[in-house]
Formats: sequence, C-alpha cells, structure tokens
Amino acid sequence: HESKRHQQITGYLQTALYELCWHVIQGNLKVDVAVSLLADVMELRDDMPSILADVFCILDIETGCLEEKHKRDHFTQLVGACLICVPDGMLKERLDPETLESLGLIKQAQQFNQKIVKIKTKLFYKQQKFNLLREENEGYAKLIAELGQDLIGNLTSHLVLENIKSLIGCFNLDPNRVLDIILEVYECRSEHDEFFIPLIKSYMCEHQTLCHMLGFKFKFHQEPNGETPSSLYHIAAALLQHNLIALEDLYVHLLPLDSSIVEEHKREILEAKQIARKLTMVLVPSEKTEDKEKEKEKEEEKNEKPPDNQKLGLLEALLRIGDWQHAQSIMDQMPAFYATSHKAIAIALCQLLHLIVEPLYRRYGFQTHALSWALRPAESFDDLSRGVFTMLCYLGPHLSHDPILFAKVVRLGKSFMKELGGKLDSLLSCFLSTADQVLLPSLSLMECNACMSEELWGFFKLFPYQHRYRLYGQWKNETYGNHPLLVKIKAQTVDRAKYIMKRLTKENVKPSGRQIGKLSHSNPTILFDYILSQIQWYDNLISPVVDSLKYLTSLNYDVLAYCIIEALANPEKEKMKHDDTTISSWLQSLASLCGAVFRKYPIELAGLLQYVTNQLKAGKSFDLLILKEVVQKMAGIEITDEMTVEQLEAMTGGEQLKAEGGYFGQIRNTKKSSQRLKDALLDHELALPLCLLMAQQRNGVVFSEGGEKHLKLVGKLYDQCHDTLVQFGGFLASNLSTEDYIKRVPSVDVLCNQFHTPHDAAFFLSRPMYAHQILSKYDELKKAEKGSRQQQKVHKYIAACEQIMAPVHEAVVSLHLPRVWDDLRPQFYATFWSLTMYDLAVPHNAYDREVNKLKIQIKAIDENTEMPLNKKKKEKERCTALQDKLQEEEKKQLEHVQRVLHRLKLEKDNWLLAKSTKNETITKFLQLCIFPRCVFSAIDAVYCARFVELVHQQKTPNFCTLLCYDRVFSDIIYTVASCTENESRRYGRFLCCMLETVTRWHSDRAIYEKECGNYPGFLTIFRASGFDGGNKADQLDYENFRHVVHKWHYKLTKASVHCLETGEYTHIRNILIVLTKILPWYPKVLNLGQALECRVHKICQEEKEKRPDLYALAMGYSGQLKGRKVHMVPENEFHHKEQPVRSATSGTLQNGPGNTGKPAAAATAGKAEEGAVEDSDKSKDKSQVAQKTASKNSTAANKVSSSNGSSTPNRYCTQDPTLHAAQAQNDVLLSSLI
Repeated sequence: HESKRHQQITGYLQTALYELCWHVIQGNLKVDVAVSLLADVMELRDDMPSILADVFCILDIETGCLEEKHKRDHFTQLVGACLICVPDGMLKERLDPETLESLGLIKQAQQFNQKIVKIKTKLFYKQQKFNLLREENEGYAKLIAELGQDLIGNLTSHLVLENIKSLIGCFNLDPNRVLDIILEVYECRSEHDEFFIPLIKSYMCEHQTLCHMLGFKFKFHQEPNGETPSSLYHIAAALLQHNLIALEDLYVHLLPLDSSIVEEHKREILEAKQIARKLTMVLVPSEKTEDKEKEKEKEEEKNEKPPDNQKLGLLEALLRIGDWQHAQSIMDQMPAFYATSHKAIAIALCQLLHLIVEPLYRRYGFQTHALSWALRPAESFDDLSRGVFTMLCYLGPHLSHDPILFAKVVRLGKSFMKELGGKLDSLLSCFLSTADQVLLPSLSLMECNACMSEELWGFFKLFPYQHRYRLYGQWKNETYGNHPLLVKIKAQTVDRAKYIMKRLTKENVKPSGRQIGKLSHSNPTILFDYILSQIQWYDNLISPVVDSLKYLTSLNYDVLAYCIIEALANPEKEKMKHDDTTISSWLQSLASLCGAVFRKYPIELAGLLQYVTNQLKAGKSFDLLILKEVVQKMAGIEITDEMTVEQLEAMTGGEQLKAEGGYFGQIRNTKKSSQRLKDALLDHELALPLCLLMAQQRNGVVFSEGGEKHLKLVGKLYDQCHDTLVQFGGFLASNLSTEDYIKRVPSVDVLCNQFHTPHDAAFFLSRPMYAHQILSKYDELKKAEKGSRQQQKVHKYIAACEQIMAPVHEAVVSLHLPRVWDDLRPQFYATFWSLTMYDLAVPHNAYDREVNKLKIQIKAIDENTEMPLNKKKKEKERCTALQDKLQEEEKKQLEHVQRVLHRLKLEKDNWLLAKSTKNETITKFLQLCIFPRCVFSAIDAVYCARFVELVHQQKTPNFCTLLCYDRVFSDIIYTVASCTENESRRYGRFLCCMLETVTRWHSDRAIYEKECGNYPGFLTIFRASGFDGGNKADQLDYENFRHVVHKWHYKLTKASVHCLETGEYTHIRNILIVLTKILPWYPKVLNLGQALECRVHKICQEEKEKRPDLYALAMGYSGQLKGRKVHMVPENEFHHKEQPVRSATSGTLQNGPGNTGKPAAAATAGKAEEGAVEDSDKSKDKSQVAQKTASKNSTAANKVSSSNGSSTPNRYCTQDPTLHAAQAQNDVLLSSLI
C-alpha cells in the first residue's frame, strides 16, 4: 500500500511541474518567478531533481517539434535558470545533445555522440579473454581439489565460494567453465545436495546460463548408443526442485520429442489390438506357425536395447527426490499412463506414495522418514486429498507393481468407511474414483493374487451394491480399452477361459474349478462374461459350472452377481423365442444358474431382487422366472401343478410333512440359504413391494404387457407371475416371524383399495397373518386362565378368533357393493378366505406314509453292515427325531382342526342370510368365493371342494348343496375357455374333488341317506326361510339324485365336445387338461365315454402335424381314457332307466355340441331330467360367464356386460345382469325332478 501511495504522489508532482513549466513556455509566467517556485519545491523530497529532469526531458521533445521559435527559447531560458536546482549529470543523461550544446553543458553535440558510441561498444561488445583449462591447468586443478575435498566438518558452501572467487581472480579463469566444473563435480558427488545447491545458488546470477549448460550435457548423451547417467538426471531434478532452472527451458533440450512419444503410444495400442484380434480368430495350423515366427521376431526386436528416453529419466529422478509438481508437469505432456507404464517410473511413484501415506497408515502423529521436500506426509484423511489421490490416478493400473502399497490404500479406504461411514462426500468420491481408475485395473494386472482380491472385498463390501455394481460395470466395459496392457490381458483371459470351458465336465470339476478360480482372481468380469455366454447356449454346463465356482473369492462372487444381472438386462437379447409363444432358452438357463449359484454360495441377493422389482415396476414379468428359481432353490419351496395325490395330501399338513412328502425333489439344508434370502428382502424392504407388484402384474400381463403377443405366451407369463406370487408368499409366510409379517403386510382393505391388489391375492397374503394372530391370542388367553379342560380351550380359541377376525369382518365390507351382503354375511366371506386345508382336515394317511418310510429307513440302516457305527447312529437319530416331529405335528394339527370345526359349527347359522333367493346366494358364493379361489393353487382347488362339502355337512341354513353342484357342473365351457394352462389344471382338480364327493354319494344308497338324506342342502323346494326339517317329500330321493348325477355327466360331455370342436387352441388345450384331471371320476357312463373318445381321436388326427403340443395332450388323454373303459358302465346301471316307448336312438352323441344327440329317455323320470336340463341351460349359459370371471377379478362391481354366446368371453367381467332374470327358472329346477 505504501509503494502504491508513493507512486500516486509522484504522478501528481510530475503533472504539477509539467503545467508550471508549460505556462513559462507559453509566456504566461515569467522565468524568474517560475525558478523561485521550483527552488522552493526542490526541498520537499530528495528525488525532486530527478522528477524535474524527467519533465524537462518530455518538454525538450515536445518543444523540438514546435514551429514557434519563441517557445523553444522560453524552454532554453527556463532550463538554463534551473541549473542551480538540477545537477548537470542528470540533464546530460536525459536531454538531447543539441539542447545540451545550446545550454553550454557540452562543447559540440557531434563529438558527444561519437564518445557515447565508443563507450557503449567498450562496455557491451568488447570480449575479455580468459585462460582455458589447457592453458592454465594449475588454476583448474586447484578448483577441482577445492570442490572435491571432504565436506565433513565446518566447511560450508560460503567458504568454498570465496576460495573459488580467489582462484578465478588469481588465475583469470573463465567463470562459465568454472560453473561447468562445479556441475561435473556435483554430478560425481550427487549425494551432497545440501552443499552444492547453495553453492550454485550463490555462484550463478542467470538461470538461462545454467539451463543451457545442462542442456548441452544432455545433448552430449543423445548419440545413437549413448546412455544418460542417472547422476545427471539427479542434479537436473535437484536444480528444478530448488527453482534454479525452469522446466520449460530444460524440457526442449531433452529427447525424444513429444510427437514421437504419442506415435509410440498409438503404435503400442494398435499392436495390442492386433494381438487380441489374433487370439479370437480361428487359424489353420500353417498360419499358426507363421504367426509364431513373426511373434518371435518382434520379441527379439523388443529385447534389443530401446533408445534412451531422457524425459522419463528426468521424471524418475524428480519422483525419487519428491518433486511432484515438476513430475506432474512432465507427465501431463505425455499420453495417459504412458510414463507409469515404465516399471521404474511406477516404482518410483509408489515409493513416494509409501512415504506420504505411512504416518496415516501407522496411525502415528509424527514422520517416519526424514523428508527434504515440500510434500508433507498425510496424517488425516483430509490430507489424502492434497495429492495422494492425484498421484494414484496418474499411477493407474500400474499400482500392480507394488502389492504392499495396494493393500495400504485399500486398508485406508476401509478405515475411512468404518470411521466416517463415507459421510464426507468429497473424500468418498475420491475413494470411488481411485477404486475405478486404480485399484480394479491394477488387480487385472496382478497375476493370481487372491489375497488382494479378498483385501479389496473388505473395502468394497462397505459400499452399497449400487456403488459396487457401477464400479464393476466401468471395469468390465470401459477400463480394458484404455491401456495396451489391459487390452492384451483381456484377450489372454478370454483365450484361457475358452480353453478351460472346452474341457469342463462333471468328472473334472475340481481341477477345472481351480483353474477358473486362479483366472478369476485378477479378471473376473471377463471370465464370467464368457462363462455366462456359454451357459446361455449350452444349459448342460450349468451343473459343472456351479460346482466349479467353489474356489472364487468373495469379491469374485459379488462380481458374478453383477455379471448375471447385466446378462439378464442385455437389451440386444430377445426374451421370447422366434415363434413368440415361449420364453427364450437363454433366459431359462440364466434363471436356473441364478437359483443354483445363489443357493450354494454366499452371494448378496439385493441387486438381483431389486432388478426383478424394477422390471416389475416397468411392467415386465419375464424376469419373474429368476425369482421363481431363486426361491425354489434357496427355500426349497417348489411350485408345480403336476403334483400327485399323495403330494397334495402332504401339502395339507404341517411344515414338516410338506418338506418330507410335498415336493418332487427333497431339497435339504435350506435353512441358511432361506435365512439369507429373508435377510436380503427385509434389509432392503423388498418383501411386500415384490408381492404387490406381482399381484398387480397378473392383470398387467393381459392388458399392458400382452399387447401383440401370442395368446399362448400371455398365458404362460400370467401363470409364471401367479405361480411366483404363490411361491414367494409361501416363503414369506413360513420364514418371516409373526412380528415381521404383521408389521409389513397391511390389512386386506388397504391392500385392495389403496394398493389395488386383486382380492384373491390380498387374502393369500393376509391369511398367514390371521393364523399367526389367532394362535398368539389363543396362547395369551390360555396363559391368562389356567384351564386344562378341552371345552375351556375351545371356548378360548373361539374368543381369540372373534377378537382377531372382528376387524377383518368390518374391513371386507368395503370390498364389494352393499347388495352383496344381503345374502352373504361378511363373517362367512372372511371365514372362507381366511381358512386353509390345514384347518379343515388332518391328512392321517400322509403322516402314516411318511412315518412308515422313516421306519423302513431305520430298518435299512440297521441291516447295513458297511456303514460305520458312528454314521449309523447319527442317521438313526435323525430318522427317529424326524419321526417324532411328524407324530407331534399330526397331534397338534388334529387338535387344531377340532377347534376350527367347533368354531364353524357355532358360526354356521349366521353365514347366509338369503334375503333374496337361494339361487342368488349360490351365485354370489360361487362368484366371490369358489371360482376366484379354486384356480389360485392346487391346494386351494381341493380346499374349495372340501369347503362346499363342509358347509353341506354342517347343515348350514339357506345353503342349497344340490344347486351349488348343479351350477358347477352344468356348463363349464366359458370357465374352461377363460383359463390359462395352469388354471385349467387347478380347475380340473377342483372338478375332480367335487366329482369324487358326488360319486361317493351316487355309489351307495346308505351313504347317500347318511350324508345327504336329511340335510337342508338337498331340499328340492327353494324357500328363503331355510330348512323346515319336517317334510320328507321335499328331500331329493336317492334314485332321482342318480338321475341328476347322470345329467351332470351329460352336461360335462356336452361342454367337452363343444370345446374340442371349436378348433380354438385355448379351448382344446384347456378341456383336455381338465378331462385328464377328472378322469378318475368321469366319464363313468359308457356311451358318454365313447362320445369323448371319438372326438379326442379326431383331434389326434387333425393336430398331429399342425399343433404338436395339442396332439401330445390328446394322445395322452386318449390312452388313459382307454385304460378307464373297464370301469365304465352302461347308462341303465348308472341310473334307473325305464324302457323307452319308441325305439331308442344311438347311444352316443351326434357330432356337434348343438345337436340333440342325447341318451334316449322315454320314461317320466328320464324326460323330467332332460326337461330340467333344458330349463336350466338358458340360465347357465348366461350366468356361467359371471361365475368364472369373478375368479379373475373379485374386486368388482356388479355392473359389467355379459358374454352370452361368445366362446371367448371377457375374462374380467364380474356379474351378468341376466342372472336375476334366470332366477325363476332355477327355483323350479330340481323340484321338477320329483
């Protein structure tokens, strides 16, 4: 500030003096007045004469250019008068010689000019001669001796410099040559920086001179075979570090040129790419030998000594003395990673980093090394951002040269994440960048270092999977193209992976697995990418590949998870086959691999689960196949509709019975994998979102995702979505604790109204919650009152049910229109949807079967003489413990079923109100309960049939069993046509169970009288008031019941023939599936069986070439049907049939579903039966759509249109308005049979 103020004042003075003098020149002011003023001013400051002399200099030039002579005279007078104020010397320096001559200060201007030229020539252009070394060797010898003496003691550079000056003066030595000798000696004694640097700094006055001398020395070594000594690099680096020379001045003296370095770098990349291309090409043997010879020649050329790169030598020297600033400047002139690709440079930079991070690494507060340069060691994480991260980024993949530094950096990152939790965003970003640009590429260049891989995983596992997967993506898709070495490594890894995969079999899994493990430690992304591509083509590789992955590190498992997700999300892959009717085999293969790998190895599931969730959010359900496989393999929960009767029976028991007898493959040891899956779902809050998205996506498959897709594919996607929902919901119900489940699953009204979950799915998710809550409340009540009597326990159970289910009864009211509850009570609706087969019956046969199996196993173990005793004992203990568990579970279920049945007995009187008619009640029951649930799962199909039977057995008021069965069997065309393939199987199973009950009643009068004779469900007069219990004439007798059963068989035949003759793929496939399922109980009548056989045979002939899958189904059913012929009976044995009045027509149905080719019947009973059939046909045709469509959308409101004559009705309509019109006909349906 002071100097600035001084300059301002000087400027003001100059301006004032100039104006004063200019007034004199103009004649406005007398000379003597001006001189007196100037004399006074001169005393103000010491430099006033100099300021005035500057003003005179300006005015001299200006007046010399003026034409007015008097102004020039005024100026000369003023200057002459001021000679007393300004010294003559100053005026001689600044005024023109002509002006000085006129003032009398010099004699002649011309002589004065000549004298100036001579003085300047003598000063600037005359060269003084000095003695050179060869002429005055004594002086130089003394100089060398002076510089070469022992530097220990009190000898300082200042003393030596004084001696050197004396030698220069005494022997008249050349100062530049002396400087050159100082540099030579310094080069020989380069370890004495602390002596020579101050000496040179004190000796020299110009940086350029020193720089030119060093440049000359470097040029001397640029001969073809020259090699620059490391000592020269060292002194150049030391001089740069102490700013005695400038880098840009020295850099131009060094070779090679920057353009040559860039060309060399490009050439290396090109060579690397050519090598990579050759490794991927298929070559004939002759070409291989030629290539090998060329490669040998190239290697020999490379082995020849490369030309000296002085820029890299200087860079190495700078790094070794810690001058990062200048080193960074040199590296910036070169292509990325070019400098550090030379091992010496990389190692030098690594050593520098060691020194900086050592204090922080050791957690000491002091330096562990004496550092003589500007870089301070890092003592906190903030210090790392000063330069460590930048240095690491310059080092790049070449950190691989120093595994110890690699480990230090990783451990520092680990400490940062643990201590600060990654809260400092700037540092977190630096660590992530370092991992991306340095750590992972370096790992690729390390040869098989499993320890480094595990060390890196210790750091990476502290990041969320999103950060990790982003790093893996960069590593896989971008890093390998940034450096020639990595390009080669990638090609070599792929080549080696091909070699291993070609030889991988089940027999050599262990040695191949070790090779895969060894290869994966450094380059997992490349290896797994190739392995996954092979699995997508050859699914038989899945099993050996999964077994061979046991030698991977934790990091490799995580990378494998990322690679699988990336392969699944590949936008170039079509998820459908070319026929657009099935899911692509590559997707199925990857899904199978997912299930097997995630079950067997401890891989984090969050990324995969989130991927499936995101796909569902986007309305894509293909990838549910992955979730299905993962849950099946990890939790042992298998979803299939091809269950045997024994398996289905086992599935109605407890968890232990399900595990033992409910699945095709006994998946053991799923406890740990189930726990991992559960933890992943809960930790990332994905359990409920996945359920809700799957439930919503079922309809989305049809309306949104289906679009232009083939109907067969849409059905498969719908089934896959539904099956996965059932499987996943089952997993959550069996693995989540009561608290976790209740906390996550909202109430059923919230699920339906807010989340728009279909009703069947909402109750499916809520059902386990109700069971948990009732049992918890029951246990709570038992503890509160210590009552041991069975009766008291039952009452407590009922009280628990009332407390838990009361809110549910209120919640379900909002699910349907108010008029629904005119006939069904919310209590009945909630009871139906909240119970399962576990609550209704105990599968004693299944328990006995599994216990007997275990007894046989124990006997076999005892008889096995080869088994070691300890193993024998262990196996016997396992079997005995399992047997005890099953027996205990059976006992527990028996008690539970008894309690439930007692509860239902007390509730039944309030189930059905029947304010309108029994027909309307049955319609709503089928619409809102039976049809939606019977196609939900195989167990639910059985449950629906058993529930109908239970309601009948309980003698429920206002429930007409006969009408219910009649509505189920009378026209199944629309229901079958709107099913998917799996729904057809479940619907067929439901019909099979219903037919089983009907057939049992039909088989024996005693059974019928016992189970139906005096039951309100078999009243033939429909009264709203219910069963009066007294009038035997109102009950359907046994023989007329047999007529009705025959009518039902006939209606099933009619519907089946219609479906078979439509030519529609869905109709034919579904009816064949249903017929196969109900084969044990239908057809029982010979002529109906023959009619079916005839139509099925026709299908076999027509579809053999056109639709092979239909042909296979038809052939399978045809073969089974022929096998059942022995169990068929003539019509007159099936029900009592009087002789016809006129000749009977053919016993078989005529072609075409609309023809009147019914079995002949002339008697009253027969005619009455057929009349009833025809009377009911109209209402059935209209109402059946509503019955089935409710199974697809039970949310609904009773306001959609009917599908009266269509064979492919809208699967989502809910209620046909014509039901009310058909009510009167149905009211008299069965009464006409008497």
